[in-house]
Amino acid sequence: MTPMTEIGEMVISDSDRDYFFRPSFANMTRIGSPAAIVERFAELHTSDAPRLLESAIEAYGSVPGWLLAHINAPSFSSDAIFAGMIVLQACCDDDISALVGELRPSKRGKRAFVFRRGRMPTSDIIVLAQALITHGIIGKAKVRKLQRHESNSYVNEFKAFEYISAARNHFSMPRAEAEQLTMTDFQLLLAEKYPEQKGYTREEYDNAADDYFARRARKLAKSG
Repeated sequence: MTPMTEIGEMVISDSDRDYFFRPSFANMTRIGSPAAIVERFAELHTSDAPRLLESAIEAYGSVPGWLLAHINAPSFSSDAIFAGMIVLQACCDDDISALVGELRPSKRGKRAFVFRRGRMPTSDIIVLAQALITHGIIGKAKVRKLQRHESNSYVNEFKAFEYISAARNHFSMPRAEAEQLTMTDFQLLLAEKYPEQKGYTREEYDNAADDYFARRARKLAKSG
C-alpha cells in the first residue's frame, strides 16, 4: 500500500517485509484512554533525543556514532522509548515487535522487565512515533488558523470519538470512514469545506498592528 505521507501515513521496511502505519483516530484509541494518549504524547516530546539529534546535524552535518550509541542505550529516555513503541504498534495492524523490540519478564530479580531490542534504533522509534502522534492528535495541515481559534490552554485528554462524530456530521461520511481520518486529514477537509473564514491569523494580526502603529507614528511625526 502506498502511504499518503501528507496526512501522516508511512511505510517502514526491513529486510523481510514492509510495515504500514496510519495515525488515524481509530488507531489513536489503541494507544490507551484519552488521558493516556496525551501522556504518551508528553513523554515523547519531553525527551532530549530529538533536540540532541537536531543539534548534532546543525553542528556536524550528521549524527556522530558516539551520540547515536548514547541515545540508543535503553537507559536513555526510557519513558520516551516505551511510549514510542506503544504509538508505533497502535498505528500498525501487524506485530512490529521484531522491528521495535519488546519488554519481556526478567528472569533475574533486579528488574520486573527487560527490554529486548528490535531492528530499529531507539532514536528512530522516538522520532517516528513523534511524527505519527502529531499527525494523529494535533495535525500538521498548512491551513489558516484564525487568532480567535488559537488557544494556549492545556488539554489533558484526547477524545478521538468526538472528532469521529464531528467528521460524520460535517462531511456526511460513514463511521468506518471517519475513524480512518488522521487529524491532519480532518483539518484539510474542514478547510476545504469552510474556506472563506473571516478574520486574522496571529501573523496577519501582528502585521496589521505593526502597519497601524507605523502609519500612526508617521502621522504624528508630520503633525509635530
